[in-house]
Amino acid sequence: MPVPDPRIVSLLPSATEIVCALGLQEHLVGVSHECDFPIGVETLPRVTRTAIPKGLDSLAIDNTVRELLQTQAALYHLNEEILAELKPEFIVTQALCDVCAVSAEEVNSVACRLPGQPKVINLEPMSLAQVFETIALLGTATQRQQQADRVLQLLQGRVAAVTSRTASIPVTERPRVAILEWIDPLFNAGHWTPELVSMAGGIDCLGNANQPSRQIAAKDLIDSNPDVVFIALCGFDMARTAEDLPLLKKIPGWEALRCVQQGWVYYTDGNAYFSRPGPRLVDSLEILAHTLFPHLHPNLHPNLHASAAVAGKLPSN
Repeated sequence: MPVPDPRIVSLLPSATEIVCALGLQEHLVGVSHECDFPIGVETLPRVTRTAIPKGLDSLAIDNTVRELLQTQAALYHLNEEILAELKPEFIVTQALCDVCAVSAEEVNSVACRLPGQPKVINLEPMSLAQVFETIALLGTATQRQQQADRVLQLLQGRVAAVTSRTASIPVTERPRVAILEWIDPLFNAGHWTPELVSMAGGIDCLGNANQPSRQIAAKDLIDSNPDVVFIALCGFDMARTAEDLPLLKKIPGWEALRCVQQGWVYYTDGNAYFSRPGPRLVDSLEILAHTLFPHLHPNLHPNLHASAAVAGKLPSN
């Protein structure tokens, strides 16, 4: 029997990447305002927009998000009219984070009013294994199980290549790593990130594995005395991240940290990689592994673009 050609709307950048990895890019009929990869999705109709004004600094963004959440106002707006015109069979969204995308409650409410009542697929991964499960889930829903299996085999092979090299590193030689998801105010990186640190051969000294990212006090960061600080700001590319790096010097005790004095502070494209629970989360693992142990991981995966993926290094004091 021929495989059906579904009409898909993705409300998440990570879901868009999964859909395209399954060979379904031509069946994407609409995406979110944040979907920007792979090449070509930027030409599709945008069915969401953000309520957060452009041009705000990090603290103002955080304050705006808090105010909107406290008043139960929507952070994102879903265009029901465009959705109706697109006639999707599947809408892929998430119920993981109220700050990341349109709320699952709103998506379900809108879907019930659309012609044909499209199926809503909620993705809620908290770990790398669960990210892989979402790939399998979308493969099954769209009848692309074989393609999903091939994608997973390749991704799992790359993970195994990293972990096989780091497995022999003694605990005493594993660096204590702090990964920051936001600088003003400080947030550690949660969810799958502590797991990536462990796989890459480090010890996450701040993270809470399989739990949401959380705000931390400056004292928490300083007291953890990390060997390495890795900065992957949610939603920020490297250029935007670089704008926030001077804020680190305002943290009491920052310049006294050994990792700062010796130049073991790195930053990367948190928007493209660490914040997106899709196929490029494996790229994130490779970036982290290469940064921590370049002699064990000398070559990045060929899919990685050096300009965006290789972590930048802050100069030592």
